[in-house]
Amino acid sequence: MTGRLILWGWLLGAILWASPGFGAEGDPVAALKEYLGQPWESRAPLAEQPMAKAPLTSAQANQAGKLLSLDYRKHLQATRRQELAEKKIVVDEWSMPLEYFVYGKKPKNGYSLWISMHGGGQTAKEVNDGQWENQKQLYRPKEGIYVAPRAPTDSWNMWHQAHIDVLFTRLIEDMIALADVDPNRIYIMGYSAGGDGVYQLAPRMSDQLAGAAMMAGHPNETQAIGLRNIPFYLQVGGKDNGFERNKKAQEFGDELDRLKKEDPQGYKHEVKIYPQYGHWMNREDQIALPWLARLSRVKYPPRIVWRQDDVTHDRFYWLGVDKAEAEGGQVIIARQDDGKIVFDQLPTELSKVRLLLSDDMLPLDKPVHVELPGGKKLEVEPTRTIATLAETLWQRGDPESMAAAEVIIPLN
Repeated sequence: MTGRLILWGWLLGAILWASPGFGAEGDPVAALKEYLGQPWESRAPLAEQPMAKAPLTSAQANQAGKLLSLDYRKHLQATRRQELAEKKIVVDEWSMPLEYFVYGKKPKNGYSLWISMHGGGQTAKEVNDGQWENQKQLYRPKEGIYVAPRAPTDSWNMWHQAHIDVLFTRLIEDMIALADVDPNRIYIMGYSAGGDGVYQLAPRMSDQLAGAAMMAGHPNETQAIGLRNIPFYLQVGGKDNGFERNKKAQEFGDELDRLKKEDPQGYKHEVKIYPQYGHWMNREDQIALPWLARLSRVKYPPRIVWRQDDVTHDRFYWLGVDKAEAEGGQVIIARQDDGKIVFDQLPTELSKVRLLLSDDMLPLDKPVHVELPGGKKLEVEPTRTIATLAETLWQRGDPESMAAAEVIIPLN
């Protein structure tokens, strides 16, 4: 009799383990492991899998995030190694050659990454090629991977057209997966036309960066307000009056001073204008490198100031919007306030805004209180899912910026 009970107990356990509430089908992480065991090219879309929308605990989300990150890294290592070997990033019709050098000993969390943009502009290809050659040797960090890309176009705005954001994101993704770069220590810098690029890319890509250094460039239409969470080092020659670079740099620095006074926890910056120099600063601008090297990215800033440039983005730190609704000049100001999310400013054109949340940012096991401009209050319950983890990983290949839960806040 005892033997029969044991047998029936074993059979019952086997049936329950195979039922939808147990095993691979009932355990989202177990199902994910099974899914990831298939070859990448033969997998059905992840979002269509039942486990993708199943709610996760904090521990499950952490485990699923690690599995997804490792899997995606292996995928990139298998499919992207050739483009780094050929030193050329290609996206659609845009091609960006590059040269890179490795300096110093790799830190525990990986190398730092320095993306350094050359000068030139609306001129002959040979002139811009010469500027690229100069940029390859212009700076040398004590530690890190120094990358000097060649602009895909020979135009005045070579470093701040829309394809640059895409190419740089892919470059960063490759370097994280293939060169063991620390996602939290990525810096951009540029001289002359490259400095123009820093002015514009730093605010619109700051959630991917730890710091930026602008040398001898022109801000054009960009505004300092978007630099709230990225330290910014600005240098220009006091006699550099071409396109009024010296005057514009002083005005930009004054605006950063004003913003810093209003918001002391943000807008970390240094401004150095050399009265004795024109467009060439005799390499004294290298002082920005040790300043940057001490910085790490702020992944979950307590306050976000998101100003859309003429090149728009649909994600910025822990916020997201629909790409179709994003327009240049829109400003979103949001903050974390004692466990609440408070929106101080929202564009009227937006029908909704997304919260991209993580347990590292705030507790997801209890409702999140949201306040909108005008005093409207909501209470939302975030749900961790594999789908959100995967989507936010695949957007950038950045395991440090994955979100476990997405909450859509209707605005109209």
